[in-house]
Amino acid sequence: MAAPHPRLRKQLSAPGLLKTIRAAFESITDQRCARREISLSDALMSGLAMFGLKYPSLLKFDEAYQDEARIRHNLRTLYGVERAPCDTQLRTILDPVVPQELRGAFRAVHRQLQRQRALQPYEYWNGHYLVSIDGTGQFASSEIRCPECCVKQTRAGPRYYHQLLGAVLVHPKLKTVLPLAPEPITRADGARKNDCERNASKRLLEHLREDHPQLKLIVLEDSLSANGPHLELLQQLNLHYIIGVKPGDHEALFNAVHAGLSRGVTQEWEYTDVEGVEHGYRWRNEVALNASHPELRVNFLEYWMSQEGQQTVFSWVTDLELNPDTVEPIMRGGRARWKVENETFNTLKNQGYALEHNYGHGQQHLSSVLALLMMLAFLVDQVQELSCRLFQAARARFRSRTSLWERLRARVLDFYVPDWHTLWESITQDYAGAVLTPDTS
Repeated sequence: MAAPHPRLRKQLSAPGLLKTIRAAFESITDQRCARREISLSDALMSGLAMFGLKYPSLLKFDEAYQDEARIRHNLRTLYGVERAPCDTQLRTILDPVVPQELRGAFRAVHRQLQRQRALQPYEYWNGHYLVSIDGTGQFASSEIRCPECCVKQTRAGPRYYHQLLGAVLVHPKLKTVLPLAPEPITRADGARKNDCERNASKRLLEHLREDHPQLKLIVLEDSLSANGPHLELLQQLNLHYIIGVKPGDHEALFNAVHAGLSRGVTQEWEYTDVEGVEHGYRWRNEVALNASHPELRVNFLEYWMSQEGQQTVFSWVTDLELNPDTVEPIMRGGRARWKVENETFNTLKNQGYALEHNYGHGQQHLSSVLALLMMLAFLVDQVQELSCRLFQAARARFRSRTSLWERLRARVLDFYVPDWHTLWESITQDYAGAVLTPDTS
């Protein structure tokens, strides 16, 4: 890969990030016994390139690579791939890779973010960062399956599917999210949705703390996680939390909060802002989570917003102390949980990454490995959107991400590209002939 251009922020531009990821890939043990014409790191970087360039399928990526000399050239200059496998080879090489071994690449990128102090804008509460966690569907079919597929029995027959539990650093005022290593949800996690997400969540939180032992975190989750064993795990891992709760799922908790109004242990505060919107807070500290865990005390916060006769209500439990000075920032932190849905999963499904497309099923871990490579490509894009001026300039030229990805892929298909700086500059200037070498064959 070409060296970073002086105008690019060395470690947080595409060449710096890809160099960091490549080094992490090279530490993964290659389990293949046969002669290796293509290295595991080349195969992993090829998969990353496919998602980085937003190819809609392995076959389309393979067709471009096999037919065009300039694509092979560009994979070397941009992604450092000496030899890319065909689509069948790529599936075969990546299938036995244990998904957890890719955690090192996510960890390495986040260490660079910390070293470059790029995480500072994400500090939210006394040096703590918000990490939003939620699950999403990755693939579903009534015919295609692999040994790791979850299975749901329906009237029409079995339904096979993959899910992914994502975790992203968020901030209420920032649109850019920073993915951490996600956790695949597989058949081994159980037959029921709740069991699946809870088991995967336990692994994700343990890995999160293992990968980032010093990072001060506040975990944001939905009401599925508001149970005694999960909150106890968060306490053991030294993780703060703001977790949504619902009256139907936590009736005893809501009754205790409302009963506390007459005794003065539950407090309320309401005000109307300059736009005429009414805001209200109700909170109580040190209340039992439920009848099953009376010894587990939580702090309860309810927030409502009324405008033009319409009222919206949100409720959370947290271990952060609630008082008139803290209820508003804790509320805003809790509402930032939706960024894992809106700015993460929605982007991955609808803005060029095609999360729900079947890129491949193998006999071991292929589907999960490809999902993690997609999330890693998304992390590279998000870091550039946060820290790379050339990427930001290219992004600003287009109303949608998909338009940028189309222009990016067209440049890589039609021209010999010497480096990332030249590529982004050509897109920003919208004049490829000035900086790129056209194909003359």
